[in-house]
This record gives sequence, C-alpha cells and structure tokens, in this order.
Amino acid sequence: MSRPEHPLVLGVELDGDGAHPAAWRASSHSPAELLGGRVHAERAQEAERAGFAFASFADSALPPADPDGISARLDAIQRAAFVAPLTSAIGLVPEAGTVYTEPFHVATQLASLDFASRGRAGWVATAVDDPGTAALYGRDGQPGRPQDAVEVARRLWDSWEDDAVIRDVATGRYLDRDRLHHIRFTGDDYSIVGPSIVPRPPQGALPVFGAAALAGTAELDAALFDVRPGSAEEVLARATDTAAAVRSTAALAILDLEFALDAAGLPAGERVHTLDARTPWPARRARYTGTADGLIDLLVSLAPVVDGVRLHPAVLDVDLAEFAFAVAPRLRDRIPLAIPRPGDTLRATLGLPAAVNRYQESA
Repeated sequence: MSRPEHPLVLGVELDGDGAHPAAWRASSHSPAELLGGRVHAERAQEAERAGFAFASFADSALPPADPDGISARLDAIQRAAFVAPLTSAIGLVPEAGTVYTEPFHVATQLASLDFASRGRAGWVATAVDDPGTAALYGRDGQPGRPQDAVEVARRLWDSWEDDAVIRDVATGRYLDRDRLHHIRFTGDDYSIVGPSIVPRPPQGALPVFGAAALAGTAELDAALFDVRPGSAEEVLARATDTAAAVRSTAALAILDLEFALDAAGLPAGERVHTLDARTPWPARRARYTGTADGLIDLLVSLAPVVDGVRLHPAVLDVDLAEFAFAVAPRLRDRIPLAIPRPGDTLRATLGLPAAVNRYQESA
C-alpha cells in the first residue's frame, strides 16, 4: 500500500479511566483521584510524549448511569484548562454542549482556554437533548439549535480584531473600540449583540469538532465544523472508492476507534472479558482488541481513507501506556503522522487554514 499523501491525525480520549465502563477497577489509582489534578496532568503529558495531535475530554451534565461506576467528574473545560500550562504541544479539545448551555459563556470559556494553551484549544460541540439534562439546566420545551450555538461562538471569536488591544499610554486607551464589532445574532431561542468579553483567541477561531451524535444530520455542516466524525460505513465506502465525493468536503473526517491491547502478559481478549464480567462494554464505536502489531496494521490501512483516528483506550492506565511504548514508535516508521511541536497551533497541526475574521474583512 502506498503511503498516504497527508499525515494521519491521531487523537486520544482522556475521559475518566478509559472507554470500558469498568476501567476504574483496573486503574492504578482510586476513583477519587479523578477529582484532583495529578492524574489528568500525567495522562495529558503521556499522550503528548506519545505524539498524539490532540486529546479530547468527554463531558456530561448528568452522572454516569451505572450505579457501580464512577459517580462524579470534573468539567471538561476545567480539565483541559488545568493541563494547558503543563503541556506544550498537544491540542486540548473539551466537549461543551450546544443545546441547553449559553453560547456566549461557552464561547468565552473556550477563548480563554485557547489563551491558556497558547493556541492549542479545540471544541467538541455536543448536542444532548433529554429530560434529565433539560431539568438540570432549568429548561423545558424546545431545545436550542446546535448550529446556532456554533455560529454564535464563531461570530463572537471574530468580534474582536487581532489588533483591537492597543495599550496606548499617551492617550490612555487600552482598546480601539472601532476594532470591536457587534455580532447581532437573532435566533429562535436567543439573541446576542456582542461583542465578546474576551479578545480574539490566538488561533482566531478554534477548530470545531462535530460530535458523533450530530453525524448524518443537517447540523453536520462543513460551513460550521472543521472536523466531523467518520463512520465505519464511510471508511468502507472510501476504501472501495464508492464515496469519492466525501473527500471533497471541507471538514476533516476523524474515525472513533476503541482499543484494548495485550498487556502485562495478558491477551487483550482476556482483559476485556474480565472487565465485561463486572460491567459489559456496550458496542458504541468501532473497536480493536488484540496485539500492538495488529493495531499498527489497522491504523496503516486506515490512513489512506480517513483524515485521522481518535483512539479510546479501554483502560487509560494500561492501554495508553502500551500504545506509547509498543505502537507509537513503530507506527511513525510506517506512515507520516501529524505530530505537534511546541509553538504549533491546533489549526496548524490539523492542517487547517488560518482563520479569517469576517468583520475585519468586511470593514
């Protein structure tokens, strides 16, 4: 197989103790430590050393449904912000909702994260609509439109021009007010005048990832999303060249892949079977269970047909370490990877063009 033209983007999900619901039983720390910073920092640093382009942080307004599982988690943006100054290259991409959350506050939080990480922040835009979440936010009736929330965030990031902060000592002016812009957005659920209360982020606009829940819907629009989830069906179609048109879409296609590896002398299948005896692992994504060599071969075969893969380790304390040791170094010898360097923005790592300010261009 020929080497792919573009580097493969590898991401990793760092939520909880791993993708398997019983992962906490095989972890090297107590569940309570997930409410502190050490574990999150160590995992983000390990992912960075392994060469991942980005780490994502899942979130939920409600506690996990499993009564025997971990019952609490820190907010995803909080976790990403905590590890931002403790890392230097890896992209940090937390989940944040679009249905019941206030888009103004989400946009400013994410802009602040981009400053904290010096241009390495992204956003997994999620759309969760259920009665429990609605009640938690004190909402009832029709939920907000995800595409409106994303559009508002993008407008707010553009509402400050890059050189709006002038710090003119002679005149005592900190800002040039002519370089701040009202966004004047009016939707079905809210209206926002703006501008933002946070200057334009270092990247101009954070890369926006569409969550898997939005796949195949009208919300999954290349004009709004920079990265979209690639389905297993799409991968098969691309491999047989029956969906060549998909390649022309503006958004990058990232496949979600769960994995468990042979580790500590135990076959991956046996490890998963032991965990399943506690809590079964639901089938939600594509999954690989086996040797490091097999995972390398799988990722090499995926490189020509997807833009990237976001990996979900079964048990972070085991499978992330095994990936870093047995997979990452040899994978780099097989195919080009999008490995970030200190000073790179997440947009640059993903190969996205520089963000253009819509208001500055029209001024």
